[in-house]
Amino acid sequence: MKLEIEKYKDELSAELENILDYWVHFTVDEINGGFVGKIDNYNNINFSAPKGSVLNARILWSFSAAYNLKANPEYLANANRAFEYITNFFIDKAFGGVYWLIDAKGKPVDKKKQVYAIAFTVYAFSEYYLASKNESAKKMAIELYNDLINHSYDSKKGGYFEAFSREWKSLDDLRLSEKDANEKKTMNTHLHVLEAFTTLYRIWPDENLKLKIIELINDFTKHILEPETGNLILFFDENWKAKSDIISYGHDIEASWLLLEAAEAVGDETLIESVKSISVKMADTSINGLDTDGSLWYEYEPSKNHLIKEKHWWVQAEAMVGFFNAWQISHDEKFLEISLRNWMFVKSKIIDYDKGEWFWGITEQGEIMPKEDKVGVWKCPYHNSRACIEIIRRIA
Repeated sequence: MKLEIEKYKDELSAELENILDYWVHFTVDEINGGFVGKIDNYNNINFSAPKGSVLNARILWSFSAAYNLKANPEYLANANRAFEYITNFFIDKAFGGVYWLIDAKGKPVDKKKQVYAIAFTVYAFSEYYLASKNESAKKMAIELYNDLINHSYDSKKGGYFEAFSREWKSLDDLRLSEKDANEKKTMNTHLHVLEAFTTLYRIWPDENLKLKIIELINDFTKHILEPETGNLILFFDENWKAKSDIISYGHDIEASWLLLEAAEAVGDETLIESVKSISVKMADTSINGLDTDGSLWYEYEPSKNHLIKEKHWWVQAEAMVGFFNAWQISHDEKFLEISLRNWMFVKSKIIDYDKGEWFWGITEQGEIMPKEDKVGVWKCPYHNSRACIEIIRRIA
């Protein structure tokens, strides 16, 4: 098994370079600046496509984190490019926060304040500061954190409201995407606020920030995690009343390791031990979403007994890390075997060896999902590069 683990590390190290090579060679926008907003499955670049704040923050995070692992100057150069573009075009200098969407030339086309996008920008700026020691990145990460505390934090019931207008006023449509429920609080946003605050704490060990991280972990254990099943509830009203029964296998396994990462960051030993047991339970529960080939299905709706039989790239990336994490905690070999088998599935079905990067996903019939992007508002280098980085670090 030791040889298998070393092989796993070596293969992921090579794959990390492959992923980022794609983003260096195909996504740099020499016409409009920054990075292109859309590339289809066949590597056709759309230079006129709008650019999303989430995509650009994830590009910045990925190149910064890869530089922090490998010290490749090309990664830092692309991180610098991403940071400069975000600060010039996505930061709302009048009202704070970040714009959701800009056009190819950099003009805002959707100025709403989606907390999810702001969290990813905090995450990216914090990781970039670790790579560059650029004090303005740290300063802006803290400013964005304060925007979230001042405008989104629910001081009465805890947690964070989902979205606002440019001026931080209430909105009728709070949805992150068309597939989401229009509710005031969501698991997805809380997970990535937690992720952002955890990385910010590494560069800014503020006591109030520490308390907010602990409070977020408690929000998960008290409201978001279904204690009987070990699954996450996806949508809530302002009073934490559950508004969904959909199981998202990718988010369950992703949260299983991000919750522990947050607990370890604040150094609370009692909390760490509690979250470890939760992490293993969540990983154990996620086994219910595995197919026989080692891949993880997308979503399941219990009330309709409906399984969405798609295998998305990001779900597999999070499965690789989440099951590996569960093995590290429990020493149960089944979790390591699942992580390794999932990587075998990724190698055989998800990686595009011809044109580069990972396909969006595979259908139930094993066919590539043809209408999805290689690069887009949601298709980014973050999940797959992070899976490589996390497992390389853990094995090393």
